[in-house]
Amino acid sequence: MKRKTKFIYNGVLLTAVGLAMRGTQLLFGAYIARAVGAEGVGINTLVMMVYSFALTFATSGISLTVTRLYASAVGEGRAEDGSKILGGAFLYAFAFGSAANVILLLLSGIIGNGVIGAAASADALRALSFSLIPSALSAVISGYFVAVRRVTLNAITQVGGQLFRIALTVFLLSGTDGQPIIMLALGVSISELVAFLIAFPAYLFDRRKVTRPRAFQLSPVAKMALPLAISAYLRSALLTLEHNLIPRRLRLHGETREEALSSYGYLHGMALPLILYPMTPLTSFSGLLVPEFAEAKGAGQGQRMKSIASYALNTTLAYGIASAVFIYLFSTELGFTVYSSGEAGRYIAVLAPVVPIMYLDHATDAILKGIGEHIYSMWVNIADAVLSVVLVFTLIPVMGIAGYAVVIIAMEAFNFLFSIVRLRKKIAFRLDIPNALLIPVISAVISALAADSLMVINDAEITPLWLVLKLIFAVCAFFGVRALMQILLLSISAKIKRSARS
Repeated sequence: MKRKTKFIYNGVLLTAVGLAMRGTQLLFGAYIARAVGAEGVGINTLVMMVYSFALTFATSGISLTVTRLYASAVGEGRAEDGSKILGGAFLYAFAFGSAANVILLLLSGIIGNGVIGAAASADALRALSFSLIPSALSAVISGYFVAVRRVTLNAITQVGGQLFRIALTVFLLSGTDGQPIIMLALGVSISELVAFLIAFPAYLFDRRKVTRPRAFQLSPVAKMALPLAISAYLRSALLTLEHNLIPRRLRLHGETREEALSSYGYLHGMALPLILYPMTPLTSFSGLLVPEFAEAKGAGQGQRMKSIASYALNTTLAYGIASAVFIYLFSTELGFTVYSSGEAGRYIAVLAPVVPIMYLDHATDAILKGIGEHIYSMWVNIADAVLSVVLVFTLIPVMGIAGYAVVIIAMEAFNFLFSIVRLRKKIAFRLDIPNALLIPVISAVISALAADSLMVINDAEITPLWLVLKLIFAVCAFFGVRALMQILLLSISAKIKRSARS
């Protein structure tokens, strides 16, 4: 299979799997919201933020390290070194995963009772701690599968683990009388172990014909992973601090503890996952950009890097613009359909304008990582996290939850600005403003308004099927309007050129 064809095939496969998984996660999140309420969503989100920090320590930059080092070794014809790198990566992941397991287990009571302030959260963190070793080892396998473009196996393991988690969590929530926050944590912890038990045999099967190395290379793994890890530690710690500050600062704005957790749950536990759902295709293709740019840079293919970067950024911008318009104009229907909440719909509308910036920043970061600019990205991310904490501390007591929305938008813009400037210095990409910005804006607005005018319904009568049909109509209309506008633009451009010649 040709490189381009394989890239597209892998991207489409990852997108299909990602859309299915994120769609399932979104519906699963809606189920959880109905089961535990907005306050429960807020508590569970805080628990998962602490777990996310522990998971960051457990993986310590290993997935990206494996992808870049293994892809570079293969690209340079050093297959044996690639095998040694994988051995070193497993040792590294086991060491950090074990340390994270012990630390979270020991600190779970202090964090749960003293920081989060909910008794059930301590037991939830204890349950989550046992998933950290298998998660760290799975990160190595995932990085390897991305490096060798073996996305089918990666997709199978991810889907298997996700489906098991959802089924187990639904069973635990509906079939037991235990604390729902603890049941959610058990679902995550057990499913991570099952995902590893699926992934490891798949990894061994893929490597069955490769001769095992006599020695492991831990040094190059640690040399690249540790700077990534330090960046991730600092950012994750700051994010954890930020998210634990939000309910506390909301109380200074005059909200009760329950109201603060509910507001936080609406914005971060409901609205944010929904606006991230359309980013699934970009996440899939962006992940594949890392090994593409790593190999291209190693081979000195500057023109190829410029071409890929220009296409990736223009496509991302057009897609982000269309997604933002649809999310904003359909926010009410999305809130009622997914979460049965008009309040969630209002938060979705507030966050919609940040979508193009968020999506572009994601693609830009992937390219920077591919060309070895991960240290720069590290400092940008740390600065982003520090400023976020400062803004949360100062804005939320004055503006309430709206202040947190301002923080999200401002920090996404900050991160993107510094990343795109750095990328422009390294790769002379070109943005096609008419086709990537103007035409998508106009096309999305026209198609969304047409869908609104042709498919009118009261909020109380909205059904999932009706919303899906409305979105399908809007998307089809978008592509039709966009194609007509591009033809018109080409026609005008051709007439201008003929007039200039004559």
